Amino acid sequence: MNHALQGQTALVSGSTAGIGLAIAQALGRDGASVVVNGRTTARVDAALHTLREENPDGHFVGIAADLASAEGAATVIAAHPDIDILINNLGIFAVSPFESTSDAEWTRFFETNVMSGVRLARHYVPRLIAKGSGRVVFISSESGVQIPTEMIHYGTTKAAQIAIARGLAQQAAKTGVTVNSVLAGPTRSEGVGTFIAEFAHAQGVSQSQFEADFFRTARPSSLLQRFLDPAEIANVVVFLASPAASAITGASIRAEGGLLQSAW
Repeated sequence: MNHALQGQTALVSGSTAGIGLAIAQALGRDGASVVVNGRTTARVDAALHTLREENPDGHFVGIAADLASAEGAATVIAAHPDIDILINNLGIFAVSPFESTSDAEWTRFFETNVMSGVRLARHYVPRLIAKGSGRVVFISSESGVQIPTEMIHYGTTKAAQIAIARGLAQQAAKTGVTVNSVLAGPTRSEGVGTFIAEFAHAQGVSQSQFEADFFRTARPSSLLQRFLDPAEIANVVVFLASPAASAITGASIRAEGGLLQSAW
């Protein structure tokens, strides 16, 4: 175990699978006590089992609450009013033509991808500022910069996360609290794994062939030309959460496999 985060408590929203689970694992390996969150007790318990099996010396606790709702946020905040590291990871995605994406779907995406982080940050950031230390990371996406035409609603919520993180970083200036966003690229999370399997089956090709075709046609600017592993995103997040990243705040850190073509 690396002890860089020893004595720190981290809350990772949406951490029962995929990127969130990988972040919880990595934070635990660096010595943080980690609060694992998911919508159901069954999912949280399964994640805790995985985390404790991999890291018996780690400290993991769980809380089941739907952070896409104000009630869910209130539940988490009541149970864990004070933390040191906030990772706003909860998010959903779906391919949906703009012209047929309903108001209800736009609202669902904003409540999940945007308001979950807003509600938690609204409670925790002032407390971190008062304490004079802390880390906040929003798991955004390259889609927040390069809006995908097949899911404009998703890209819009990711752009909102980038804006919120920058605004909060400015609010926390000179306090010892850093706030950043991570622009994750296409990652083989639980949801993406399902997406790959379903589309590969529909097209009658293998999943590896679908992945190659996807990057050749839909994401040709990717330099890696593959889906990222959740652990690759987690490595970046844990660095930002560590004392070593004290000079980085208000930034949108790219972890997207070179997909974005701008040099900055």
